This record gives sequence, C-alpha cells and structure tokens, in this order.
Amino acid sequence: MEDIKELVGINEIAEYLPHEAPMVMIDRIYQCEGLGTTTGFTIRPDNIFVKDNVFTEPGIVENIAQTAAAKGGYEVKKLGAAPMIGFIGALKDLKIYFHPPVGSELITEISVKNEVFSVTLIEGRSSCNGQLVAECEMKIFMQKPEMKS
Repeated sequence: MEDIKELVGINEIAEYLPHEAPMVMIDRIYQCEGLGTTTGFTIRPDNIFVKDNVFTEPGIVENIAQTAAAKGGYEVKKLGAAPMIGFIGALKDLKIYFHPPVGSELITEISVKNEVFSVTLIEGRSSCNGQLVAECEMKIFMQKPEMKS
C-alpha cells in the first residue's frame, strides 16, 4: 500500500467509528468516495481475535463490517454528526481463504450495492500481501446519525 496515501490514520480512526478498544478492527482509511471504501488494519498479537498467531474468522468478518462503518463515519463527520452504530443483519457467501498472521496488514475494500432506509447491502473483500483473505456479502442495519452539539 506504499502508493496509496491514507485519508485517516491510526491516531484519528476513533473519530470515525462507534467502536472502542478492544473491538476496533481497522486502523486506517485509505479511500472513501462514491460507493467504495478501503481500509487497513495491522494485526497485533494482543488482538482479541488472534489465536495461534493468526487472525481468526470473527475478526475478519468484523473488519469487513467496520470498513462499512468507517465509510458511514467518514461521510457523517463532514456533516458534524457522530459515527453511526450499525449491526450485521445477514452474512451471505462468506469465503475465508486463509488466516493472515500477526504483524501483517489486512486491506479491506467494501462496495455498497444497495441502500434502502436504514439497511445497507455491501460486498466486502479482504486481502493480505496481495492474496485474497476473504469475501462476502453483508447486510448492515444502521442507526440514524446523531448530530453533535
């Protein structure tokens, strides 16, 4: 990812997500425009979803969901609103090809396929060192943004 500049770095990411440690599964936003968003996440050994020195399925799925959350957070921050809380409503066609090791960076891309009221349908893909880690379709229910006072 040397050729892609980050929009939001590790020190600012909390402003774009409703999550708090230890549940933060992204640490950078690389791209957020139109229907797509790309994030990065460096897997640390103390992550709650690391087992036997690899990032496990729940963490990979949560990383994809948080990439969608980061998209929403990035958009509402421009409007002066707090990050929206979302819930995974459905997971379809999840394929996990391998578990990335501690110390590697997971690059995740989501694309919004459809939005109806508070439901967003996304496609997500995660990769590590150029290899596809996982892909799925996810339905996410989002709460309305809360304006900051």
